[in-house]
Parts: sequence; structure tokens; C-alpha cells
Amino acid sequence: MKIAVSAKKEGLDAEIDPRFGRAKWIIIYDDVSKEIENIDNTLNFNAAQGAGIKTAELVVRKGCSVVITGHLGPKAFNVLAKAGVKGYLREHGKVIEAVLDLKEGKLNECKQADVEGHW
Repeated sequence: MKIAVSAKKEGLDAEIDPRFGRAKWIIIYDDVSKEIENIDNTLNFNAAQGAGIKTAELVVRKGCSVVITGHLGPKAFNVLAKAGVKGYLREHGKVIEAVLDLKEGKLNECKQADVEGHW
């Protein structure tokens, strides 16, 4: 399973970025191979509009089945949901802590967008 986490910098020790579409980094952790991919999300971070949709499409293209982030807007949530990607909300802490909490069943699945667009 590939897990995408919005982050403020590269690596598993990075702090979670509470924004999804405008996160500076998307960290993808593959819990099977244990590989990590650090994706610079600057292009979407600086987008005038559509940042959430574009970041969601990126996560889907990368084959992720889970997203962990602080908040999900309606457009990003819909893109993820249509692709079968589950969202989990966590605003604070390190990427690795969020991944471990997910694997231990400590995170609740986000069943709908929790903020309005352009958050």
C-alpha cells in the first residue's frame, strides 16, 4: 500500500502540512517495499487555483491508496474518492508518526471534505 502524506519538507521526519493541495511536499511511503518518494509540490503550492485537484490527481497517478493530511477540500476529496483513495486527517506531528498511527488503526477515515474550497 502506498501512503501519501502532506509535509512541510522532505523525509519521514518532516512535520505534516495541514494543507493538502498547497502542501510544500508530498511524501509517499510504500509499506511493502519500504521505499520513500519525496515529491516537490511547489507547482501546485503556487497555483492560482486548482491546487487540491492537481495534488489529488498526482497522488492517484502515483498509485496511492491512502492520503494523510490536515484538511481535505471538496474538490480534492471528490477526486480521491472517485479513484478509491481513502483520506485520513491529522494536522500535527511527523510523517512517520502518522504512517505508524494509520497502520495501528489510530486514525479515523475522512468520509467527506472537512473544509470549503480555497482553504
